[in-house]
Amino acid sequence: MAILKVIEVLSNSSTSWEDAAQNAVIEASKTIKHITSVNINNQSLTVKDGRVDEYRLNVKITFAVKK
Repeated sequence: MAILKVIEVLSNSSTSWEDAAQNAVIEASKTIKHITSVNINNQSLTVKDGRVDEYRLNVKITFAVKK
């Protein structure tokens, strides 16, 4: 039986939602090992001067906890 833990992370990117998701995984993996999945809960973006300025994600990252 595997023991899993879920944390919630906010991430952003000036490029795309995919890049924001990758940024979340990169940052989380600096301190968390054994990441198994990412669930995107919410997508939003900011607009500046009539153009998309920043892509934002609220994600849940699941990882295995070792004994």
